[in-house]
Amino acid sequence: MTKMAKKKTSVPYDSADETLKHIRRVQEILLTFQAEFVKRAIHHDSTKLVPPEKPILDEHTPRLKSSTYGSREYKAMLKELKPALDHHYACHRHHPEHHRDGVAGMTLVDLVELIADWKAASERHDNGSLAWSIEHGRKRFRLDKVTVARVLENTRSAFGWT
Repeated sequence: MTKMAKKKTSVPYDSADETLKHIRRVQEILLTFQAEFVKRAIHHDSTKLVPPEKPILDEHTPRLKSSTYGSREYKAMLKELKPALDHHYACHRHHPEHHRDGVAGMTLVDLVELIADWKAASERHDNGSLAWSIEHGRKRFRLDKVTVARVLENTRSAFGWT
């Protein structure tokens, strides 16, 4: 038998080990997100319960509740709330105002908390609508200019994924 006539007999490749390794890694990453979501859920807007935010909110929340989101009256009240809002935005990264680059500076976790916040906030206004909040936010925060790649990069960096 010549060298060319010899056939190598080999065991067919079994991808199960590599696939299970990949599955476990994705599970690990998703659980990292889950842990961050739990942390965010527990601490969401906690600064609203203490000074300097609480006294200002005590005074203005009843009026805000009966206001129309985005109206002149609503915007005027936001000016009265400015000291509380400035403090709030500085403490909570799910607000575009927290970031120098607005929404473009946020992570995926920030965006999920943002939409949950908008949904809950929309339920507090007489014209409550998440669709309206998204449309208003799209214009206010120039969401059309935000790239998904930038948000993904922010997420990579925030989670230390080199």
